[in-house]
Amino acid sequence: MKRRHLLALLLFIPTLASCEPEKAMPADAKLPAAAPKVPEGSDVITLGAGCFWCIEAAYRQLDGVQAAVSGYMGGTVASPTYEQICEGTTGHAEVVQVVYDPKKITTEKLLTWFFDLHDPTTLNRQGADVGTQYRSAIFYHTDAQKAVAEAAKKAAGDKLEDPVVTEITKAVTFYPAENYHQDFYFQNKSNGYCRAVVQPKLKKLKLDH
Repeated sequence: MKRRHLLALLLFIPTLASCEPEKAMPADAKLPAAAPKVPEGSDVITLGAGCFWCIEAAYRQLDGVQAAVSGYMGGTVASPTYEQICEGTTGHAEVVQVVYDPKKITTEKLLTWFFDLHDPTTLNRQGADVGTQYRSAIFYHTDAQKAVAEAAKKAAGDKLEDPVVTEITKAVTFYPAENYHQDFYFQNKSNGYCRAVVQPKLKKLKLDH
């Protein structure tokens, strides 16, 4: 049984947070979402920090972020499904591709939020979510982003007792996750995983509205 599903059962709260097939779901819910559009003058960066529901819920609320799309990156399987990702054998990480206006929010600020949003010292794990799909990762799209990411990782490491294990890698093909994963937290606030894991993170960051 997958850890997200087990956590929800322990809380006695019905949940979609499992890697099992969903029975009452619209026909298009399991189709991949569209990749985010990048307006002229905007930048894009792709971030992995555990469950993508958490990352997306946080970044969607930041001023200057124009889009945040959950998906998969960094593996060897083309067009992976969520069920495949949950097996932890594709090499992909759960990520969110963030499109932002650099005039309103800098890459440095985005990465400050990134390191505050999760524990970058736990290898292939965030809380009860365990596996390479939950690894801490920054997928940069430009050399400038790479330099900022390396500086941000060092700054985070200077503040933490344990070594930061965040992977900094050049972005490769981004596979948007299924439609039902998009905007998941705000559409499913009563979900057991959202209440137990996502909500506390957002409250800590003062992003739970």
